[in-house]
Amino acid sequence: MDQIDMNKDNLSEEQQEQLLFMMLVQQHQQIAMMGMGKVENPNTGKVERELKSAKFAIDTLVMLQNYTAGNLPKKLDDYLTETLNNLRMNYADEADKDRGEAAEQKDEQE
Repeated sequence: MDQIDMNKDNLSEEQQEQLLFMMLVQQHQQIAMMGMGKVENPNTGKVERELKSAKFAIDTLVMLQNYTAGNLPKKLDDYLTETLNNLRMNYADEADKDRGEAAEQKDEQE
């Protein structure tokens, strides 16, 4: 993605919209990463895992991708696709960890 200088007041309308789109994607990416326990929650300063919130953030980006299909510049489409691929891989790893922990707990109870 071409660098957009956010400090300039003379961004074109298209540049402003692209910047806002990227910020929206980044917000949901951050929510997903917090939900997966990959980054700390800035409100609490703690790393917390809540996979449901991570899944909701990822699903929101999938919906955004579906609704914008064919309407985004290639660079923004690639950015969204790359972000989703990264989030999906991280989510799958975390979900596998949960399944592994659940199986261990079940074995211990038997």
